[in-house]
Amino acid sequence: MSRRVTAASALQKLREGNARFAANARGTGTLITAARRAQLTAAQEPFAIVLGCSDSRVPVELVFNQGPGDLFVIRVAGNIVAPSLIGSVEFAAERFGTRLVVVLGHSSCGAIAATIEDLHRPAPDSSPHLLDIVDRIRPGVEEIVARHEAEGALAVEHAVMTANVRASVDQLRHGSTIVESLIANDGLVVTGAWYSLETGRVEFLDGLPA
Repeated sequence: MSRRVTAASALQKLREGNARFAANARGTGTLITAARRAQLTAAQEPFAIVLGCSDSRVPVELVFNQGPGDLFVIRVAGNIVAPSLIGSVEFAAERFGTRLVVVLGHSSCGAIAATIEDLHRPAPDSSPHLLDIVDRIRPGVEEIVARHEAEGALAVEHAVMTANVRASVDQLRHGSTIVESLIANDGLVVTGAWYSLETGRVEFLDGLPA
C-alpha cells in the first residue's frame, strides 16, 4: 500500500522537480541504485499519476525530474481520455493509493495540429485510427478554434491545447464512479497542466481545491 502522499505534497514535488529540469539541474532521486531496483521488484508506490501525450519531446519522468517508481505514467497521443485510459487511472489510484492525477498537454502537439487541420480541411482518406484520436479532441475545441482564429495560428493552438487538457480532466473527474468516489471521499485530485517545449516549464492550470 502506498505511503499515501497527499495531493498537495505530490503537486509540490512535481513543481520542484520541474524547476530543477527547467534550470538544467538534476536531483539524485533520478538515479537508481541496486537497492532501489531490488525494492521496486517487490512493490511500487508512485506519488502521482500523469496522463500525458506520447510526443517524444515530453518524457514525463525527465520533465518532472523523477526516478523509477515515482510516477505512474500513461501516454497517448493528444493526452485523450478513452475507457482503457480511465481504467489505468482507476488501477493506480485504487491499487497504490496515489492521490494526484495530472493531465499533461504541451505546446506544438501533433494531435492538436491534426485536429485543427481536420476542422478546416477534413481529409476523406484519413486513417480511422487517427480519426479516433481527432474525434475525441474535436468536440471540446470546435468553438475554441472559431473564437480565436483572428488571433493567429499560435493563439489558436494554445487555446485548443488548454481546452483539450481541461476536457480530459473533466472526463476523468466525471467518467468513472471509482474516480468520483475517490475525489469525494478519499482526497483524490485530478488537475491539468501544460508543458512548454520552448522553456521546459510546466504550468498547472487549476492547482488544487482549497
